Amino acid sequence: MTEALCDRRPDPSLERLLADLVPPPRFAQARLDNYVPDPAHPSQEEAKQRVTAFAAALGAPRGGFLAKLRRRKPEPARGIYLDGGFGVGKTHLLTSLFHAVEGERVYGTFVEYTDLVGALGFQRALDLLGESVLVCIDEFELDDPGDTLLMTRLIRELSDRGVAIVATSNTLPDALGEGRFAAQDFLREIQAMAERFEVLRIDGEDFRRRDGVAEIATLPEPEVERSGESMAAATLDEFDPLLRHLTTVHPSRYGAMIDEVSAAHVIGMHGLTHHHDALRFVVLVDRLYDREVPTLISLAGASAPGVLEDLFSAELLRSGYRKKYLRSLSRLASLTGDGGALLRPGAADAAS
Repeated sequence: MTEALCDRRPDPSLERLLADLVPPPRFAQARLDNYVPDPAHPSQEEAKQRVTAFAAALGAPRGGFLAKLRRRKPEPARGIYLDGGFGVGKTHLLTSLFHAVEGERVYGTFVEYTDLVGALGFQRALDLLGESVLVCIDEFELDDPGDTLLMTRLIRELSDRGVAIVATSNTLPDALGEGRFAAQDFLREIQAMAERFEVLRIDGEDFRRRDGVAEIATLPEPEVERSGESMAAATLDEFDPLLRHLTTVHPSRYGAMIDEVSAAHVIGMHGLTHHHDALRFVVLVDRLYDREVPTLISLAGASAPGVLEDLFSAELLRSGYRKKYLRSLSRLASLTGDGGALLRPGAADAAS
């Protein structure tokens, strides 16, 4: 019987949480050498050069014995904040930096760090992360006041210990939280965090569109069902039950939920109008994308191939989460392209 994601309730151990603090499979081979800037957008080359210099500085000696004696405590470290639209290579640069630096370093998404703090407690997490040379934070988003206070404090105290921090986001650090909660109430904390970063703005077009991936392809529902039932290690879910299931699993565990899944199949897809459903689905798409899991979807009752339009309502796309939703649409288009490729002659057998 085909398994569904709805059947999975992951409860990763602390060891698993720590082991996951590395770049995801999609970016395992990302290096500064294979980051190819778009000549039409010079900021990409500038960001590459600045990240390269930052990596070299982290690897440079910090002075001799006398310098260590004079240094009573580490100087606050400056970090880099990679800001820009989706698909311009921010995550590629972040993972490349991780691979370029030697010594203890960690890499995770924003929600993975908040989950780690929840599992360990703030002080223990701080002490653990404080042993690192470099902390990489991908998808930096402050969606609620609690996360704002937690992450700004964590970054400030890690920086005070001399830990270099590099983050990616679609929002400038002093604008985090705008349109989502009363950011002005937390302006002091946000500004204190922002002062620790050098902001590198990266312009450009979504590379997935440059590669010809633009539309979220859908398939007839019977075809998606047949594929899900015949493919080894695949999952098959109905969209609405899947959305309900996502409310029962912490977003930081969505990665564990798709462990060893060869392809994800979802039938009955339709548009979303509420942030709580949409934001959880965005995180699931991000984890599917990171782990390179091909995805096949069908519209509710569809009997012919088509294109999924209006996954996020116009109201959602006007909100403070606009860039996050647009990134998800781009990534889902890429995943469904990979999913459609599985149905070409011989592809499903190879996947098995």
